[in-house]
Amino acid sequence: MTDTTSRIGEIVNSNDVVLFMKGTALFPQCGFSSRAVAILDHLGVQFETVDVLQDPEIRQGIKAYSDWPTIPQLYVKGEFLGGSDIMMEMFEAGELQQLLDEKQVAKAD
Repeated sequence: MTDTTSRIGEIVNSNDVVLFMKGTALFPQCGFSSRAVAILDHLGVQFETVDVLQDPEIRQGIKAYSDWPTIPQLYVKGEFLGGSDIMMEMFEAGELQQLLDEKQVAKAD
């Protein structure tokens, strides 16, 4: 396991909800990342973000880690869910809220 893979695993497994994205929650750098943050904000859950633009190794490593080619990427309780399109589909169907409730994800303050 590489150093980058270990770092990603540590981030994914030490936070209930993690969004690997371009930019930050306050200043997303692409529309897909912005949409992902908006969904999580709307659901009112605590989540961590990782700005892949600040770390080229994480930017490439996360794609290999999840075997998913695009960013953003959402992880809930260590499980990869998908990107912003999958998040939107799950959100609209009520599945994302249900999953977060089932996994007992902490609400935002």
